[in-house]
Amino acid sequence: MACMTLVPRNAIPLLNFVHRCQMTAPKGGVGHHFHNQNEEMFVIFDGEAEFTIDGRTSLLKGTVGAPVRMGHSHAIVNPTDHPIEFMNINVATVSGEYDAFNLEDSRVGAPKDPLPVFMTMRLDKSLMGERQTLPNYRGGKGSVRYRRALDPTVFLTSWSYMDHLIVTPGSSEGLHMHPSVGEVYYVLSGDGEVTVNNETAAIHKGDGVPVLPHQAHAVANTGPQDLELMIIGIVTEKGKLADTVVLK
Repeated sequence: MACMTLVPRNAIPLLNFVHRCQMTAPKGGVGHHFHNQNEEMFVIFDGEAEFTIDGRTSLLKGTVGAPVRMGHSHAIVNPTDHPIEFMNINVATVSGEYDAFNLEDSRVGAPKDPLPVFMTMRLDKSLMGERQTLPNYRGGKGSVRYRRALDPTVFLTSWSYMDHLIVTPGSSEGLHMHPSVGEVYYVLSGDGEVTVNNETAAIHKGDGVPVLPHQAHAVANTGPQDLELMIIGIVTEKGKLADTVVLK
């Protein structure tokens, strides 16, 4: 398995890391283990992988993730004959703290349930209906499609949500800030530009952008295709509202 750190520890408060990895084929992956101070999620972007949570395994097809609460065992295996790309997101209960208890079990060849008996997150455009199409989103141009894929009830830590945002060509998410929420914008597909405070940069598939609480930010689609984003939201304190201030 090959990994890179896309977003490092404490780039936003309580985020341990966002790793971008590739599981070799076949049988590559992450063995069965626990975190007792952290919550974690594996996300695969294409293909399929075997996810295990609490000793129960299912084959899931991307784009999909499986959130793992503290104290629950988990693993991921590539059962295919080609490399699979995935992301590993880890959020701490105490800033900078990371722990792992290894169960010495690769989960290779584990029996599988046809339907998962654990929580999953699907990032699928087909799940967005008319109610998810929003004009002039946060004061932006054109229209976007937006869906909250996971809400705060899923998590025990200050991890608050996972959002799916699609910005159509020529459209934008307007300039805004969250006083008590840090975010990571990850580009699933498309081309655009992001503004954080007074700095603007081009973004493309595979890019990750951390945004601190109180930082003004906006995103625009500058390409001919949809700009598709996954957004990780982490509140500064568990229970605080994910408030949004639109900046004219």
